[in-house]
Parts: sequence; C-alpha cells; structure tokens
Amino acid sequence: MGIQSGTITAIEACSPAKLNLFLHVTGRRSDSYHSLQTVFQLLNWGDDMRFEVRTEPGVTLSGDTDDIAPEQNLILQAAQALGQTDLGAHIHIRKRIPRGGGLGGGSSNAATTLLALNRVWGLGLEQDALQRLATPLGADVPVFVMGQSAWAEGVGEVLSAIALPKRWFVIAQPHCTVSTAEIFADPALTRHTPPITVQAFFSGAGHNDLQDIVLPRYPEVQNAWEWLNQHSLTARMTGSGACVFAALETKESARQIAAEAPDGLTVVVAEGVDRLPEMRVVE
Repeated sequence: MGIQSGTITAIEACSPAKLNLFLHVTGRRSDSYHSLQTVFQLLNWGDDMRFEVRTEPGVTLSGDTDDIAPEQNLILQAAQALGQTDLGAHIHIRKRIPRGGGLGGGSSNAATTLLALNRVWGLGLEQDALQRLATPLGADVPVFVMGQSAWAEGVGEVLSAIALPKRWFVIAQPHCTVSTAEIFADPALTRHTPPITVQAFFSGAGHNDLQDIVLPRYPEVQNAWEWLNQHSLTARMTGSGACVFAALETKESARQIAAEAPDGLTVVVAEGVDRLPEMRVVE
C-alpha cells in the first residue's frame, strides 16, 4: 500500500473492508482481552479517502463522518498517534462500509490514515513502527497497515501473510448494528476453541464462534444468513456481525445471487484480494 517517495500534497486511497473467513476464540487473557485465531480476507471494496496537506497545524475531517465524537473517531485518533502537532492535513471520507457490520471499517480508516499521513507528511516511518502505533487503536488495525490478507492470532496482531484462493463474495448487510463488547461479554460464548492449523483451514475447518451468540439475538442477521443458505451456499458471519457472506468462484455467479436479494436487504459483491492496491498520488 506504499507509494513512490517525493513531494506529495494529496493522496487518494481505498480504505478496504475485510472478512473473517473463520473466527475462533481460543482463550481469555489476564488483561481481559480474548485470544483469537482467524483469517483476514481483504476486499477490493471499501471507503474512499482523500488526504491533503494543509499549511495550518491540525487535522480536519469532512464527508461521511457518522457524527462520531472526536475522542471516539479512529481517523482522528490515528492522526494524533503520529504525534505531529505542528503539521496539518484535511481528510475527506466517502463511506461504503457499514458501521457495526464486522467488516472493519473504522479499523481500516485508521490504518489508511496512518499510512497516508506518513507519506504526505514525509515522516518516513517503517511498517513495524506503524504497526506499533496501530495496535492500541484496535485489534483489526494492524492487518490493514500490513496491507495483506493474513492468518492472525493473539488479539489479532500476530500476523502472517496468506495466499488465498481467488474468490468473489456476496456480502449481506442487515440493517442493524451489533455491539462487539456485548457479544464478547456473553457468558454463553465459547472461549476455549482448540486452535487449528493453516492446513486444516484450507481443508475446510473453521467456523465463527460469535455467530451462535449473534443469530438468536438479532433476527435481521438470522434472516440474512438464512437467505444465503437457501442458495446452497455456506453462509458465515464476519467478525461479531452484523454482515454475513458467502464465497463464490466467479463474479457472474456472485452477481446472480446478489440480484435475488430480498427487499430491504443491502447486498454487495466484492472480490477478495491478497494485497491492497497502491495509493494514488493526486497531482
């Protein structure tokens, strides 16, 4: 997700969504966080972001900001994490990734902000330094800084790049928001799923431990999951929901399924990618 060095005043980038192809909760840590095992599949679909250098210090934000308070806005938190109070930038965002959908929108926006401001401000930080800044922002932020689909463990920060089969995904977006904290706090959540190997994953092993908690609580998610299963697909929830998805081998077959979506259900088709495209320097 890098760009050529030089004098840069503006950058445009896709801030991509992700899917969890499986998600196991393998333990609970002493710091109250959960140990996880998952595969992050990056997508060629997401939010559009533009970063422009300002002569005035400070970072301003416009676009689809969801009226999030500044102290809770991951874009602004990421900018602040770089510690450059004497530099300025304006960030514009066009949102496509739904909030609370399990697609990593906020985390992706934070990572894209770290990467883009590192370039337009000429900071020259290497990826390991950016990863250290990313981890406190959220468990999903490091994989977007890495910029590759990955096998993940720990709380999501122990990453290994993984080459995944080329797939197209039908992603159903129920019109509800799932609270990640609420789901992880549920006493019925399985917290000691045995770890699996990469080989077992490629042989078809893996599920989403959070799905059994979410489906009974959120009828909209249940209905979307059942709709995909009606097409003889293996539907699965991503993250803590609310979005559910199914994988297909061709764009045409994915579009055919999406065209049959019931009224009131938003559905998108996106291609899985192993590596993110380059950011675009704006002349």
